[in-house]
Amino acid sequence: MASHPRRVGLINARESAHLTQEALAHALGIDPRTVRFWEAGDHRPGLELRSRLAATLRKTPAELDALLHDPVAMTGRPPRVRPALQTGSMPAQPSHAETDDMNRRDLLRLFSMTSASLALPAVTPAIGAGRDGALGPIAVGEFTQLNRHLWQVYAIAPIKGHLLSPVQAQLDVLSASLRRPQAADVHRNLCGLTADLFQLAGEILFDADRYTDAAHCYTLAATAAKEAGSVDLWACALTRHAFIAVYERRFTEAAPMLDLAADMARRGDSGLSTRHWVAAAQAETHAGLGDLTACQRALDTAAEVRPGNAHNGGWLRFDGSRLPEQRGACYVTLGRLDLAEAALTEASGTALTTRRKAGVLTDLAMVGVHRRDVDQVITHTDAVLATARETGSGVVARKLRDLRPKLVPLRTDQRIQRLDAEITNLVGDRAA
Repeated sequence: MASHPRRVGLINARESAHLTQEALAHALGIDPRTVRFWEAGDHRPGLELRSRLAATLRKTPAELDALLHDPVAMTGRPPRVRPALQTGSMPAQPSHAETDDMNRRDLLRLFSMTSASLALPAVTPAIGAGRDGALGPIAVGEFTQLNRHLWQVYAIAPIKGHLLSPVQAQLDVLSASLRRPQAADVHRNLCGLTADLFQLAGEILFDADRYTDAAHCYTLAATAAKEAGSVDLWACALTRHAFIAVYERRFTEAAPMLDLAADMARRGDSGLSTRHWVAAAQAETHAGLGDLTACQRALDTAAEVRPGNAHNGGWLRFDGSRLPEQRGACYVTLGRLDLAEAALTEASGTALTTRRKAGVLTDLAMVGVHRRDVDQVITHTDAVLATARETGSGVVARKLRDLRPKLVPLRTDQRIQRLDAEITNLVGDRAA
């Protein structure tokens, strides 16, 4: 039986977006085999997936339709492929550094274009005038669903960086829509969606240890949220921005930003958990500043979060489930090991994402350091090292980097020397 012609145009579009088949599947929330079937010409994506696929590949619906029909292959003419360096050689692939540089340039262009778009006032198209690019509620609803989908994929993706390309593609679409005349309510909704998605972009970059780029994302998210008139969305953008300072242990810089976020959250929707999440972030800041009383007061405020519809699963995901690990982290910072171990043991018995579990295990290793319990240190740190290698997470790598100097009092033990060398090989020598 004759095989179907490969959809070379679809393959080229995916590779131009710097996505593997697995990364594209993660972004769409589907099985990687489905992408392979599409590219092999065996199947076409259903209508419900096509808008997400077009946005991910940075194509218009018409361009995507052409790729899926693949008229070049269907006419029997040889498909266009990228030229090889020489006969029989594989096509040249960009290096990792070149890919990072291209992504960085795309991101800087996106920052510039979105900043300009947000500065433009909402201008409703005149009656009878051309309304090219003006959006209606159906299009805005589709954008909302796509944002929600991208957050869901982010939550389960083992390698967060794979999601950056489709997120940037959708931000491009939103930025372009903001530059066109829209009805005032549509303009506000677009600003809110932009604030939402820039927070997700910031989370991805934060996980990659690209704090400067993440900070730009959170700043744009705050500006867009202000334009949207969404106080809770704005407060969450400020809180994420403050977390950068918390992770870099610049607690005096984080405190005033979190105070502002807390004030805004008090004026927001009382049915949301915004103020509780801000309080949890403030607790970590108070711990870093050595203020046990303020830390406990903030943790108590965070614990007042009500179960139920207190968050939206996207830019606001705080439901109180993280509190045991956050308490444990605070008490480790404060040196209250009795309180820390109880909270961390409770946290380790719950369902945790890979990154959160690594954080709990790092804190338990820190408790082991304080108690000179080499076995505890090795058991937990080995597990964190395995997670760092598997995920490439910058957040997990930073936790190991912060742990490394704490190992100095135990380095007379050969097992700790081995552990120290493995951390150094993985994350570098900056913490020495």
